[in-house]
Amino acid sequence: MNSKPIAVVTGGAGFIGSHTVDLLIKEGFRVHVIDNLYGGRLENLEQHSKNTDLVVETRDIREVTPEDSLFKGAKYVFHFAGIGDIVPSIEKPIEYMETNAMGTVRVLEAARHSGIEKFVYAASSSCYGLADVPTKESAPIQPHYPYALSKYQGEQAVFHWGEVYKLPVNAVRIFNAYGTRSRTSGAYGAVFGVFLAQKIAGKPFTVVGDGSQRRDFVYVTDVARAFYAAATKGKSGEFYNLGAGNPQSVNRLVELLGGEVVYVPKRPGEPDCTWADTTKITEALDWKPLVSFEEGVGEMVKNIQYWKEAPVWDPASIQKATKTWFDFLQK
Repeated sequence: MNSKPIAVVTGGAGFIGSHTVDLLIKEGFRVHVIDNLYGGRLENLEQHSKNTDLVVETRDIREVTPEDSLFKGAKYVFHFAGIGDIVPSIEKPIEYMETNAMGTVRVLEAARHSGIEKFVYAASSSCYGLADVPTKESAPIQPHYPYALSKYQGEQAVFHWGEVYKLPVNAVRIFNAYGTRSRTSGAYGAVFGVFLAQKIAGKPFTVVGDGSQRRDFVYVTDVARAFYAAATKGKSGEFYNLGAGNPQSVNRLVELLGGEVVYVPKRPGEPDCTWADTTKITEALDWKPLVSFEEGVGEMVKNIQYWKEAPVWDPASIQKATKTWFDFLQK
């Protein structure tokens, strides 16, 4: 009989989820993954393909039931599954609410009925909107688009289950995660996927505004470590901001990648700077980022062929793809 502890990772074939699977297996866990492969890829888990400690089920979290067998005997649940991006959330708000809010409720119920020791939710810093920086956990909540709202409602459900059902829960509000295995398909979105596909194709980087905007980029293996610490060290009922605490400009990213640049209009509702105040997570979980921005970008460039089939964006296609953004979020 296998005596290893079990961890469930929803969205475990995805970007952050697959790196969390790597860490959990290294730490001696049996890992149960559920992923509908909307954004995840089975090849993200292929290094574990012969490992009997990994079980993967390709289905939607909206199909999870209270007595779901995948959760049976689990010690921890890491909930990453969901859908992202601003424009699709404006165009399909029902799908976002069903997946990110009600999908979370379904996973919570499965976790509750299985008697887990800790549920850790992947929350989003988008709940803060245009926040003061560095942003503390006490900053006002002001989601500006349905994706942000749906992720925050999922987080509210997590803490409600903690309060009403005494489920041991934590949430980690991720700022700007980046790294290998980040998404290669779907809507126009994260800057790294856009730029790496452009670099492969020999096309200029499409820089929004003047490129001086800064983002609190935190490398994916550091993100996985933070989630593991939240499960193993975190006091229940807490949420933490997660960033590197060292914002980098888009111009610095372009400098590291090397290439020509074209500029596209700045978009409404985008902050000039995201910057997580990481005091709480550093002190409470003894966590700190280990991968520098330069090291992280270098790792992505070494693995650049991962993005060879990603869409290659240009100013015209970006203008078309972000029209809804301007239509609904322009003040």
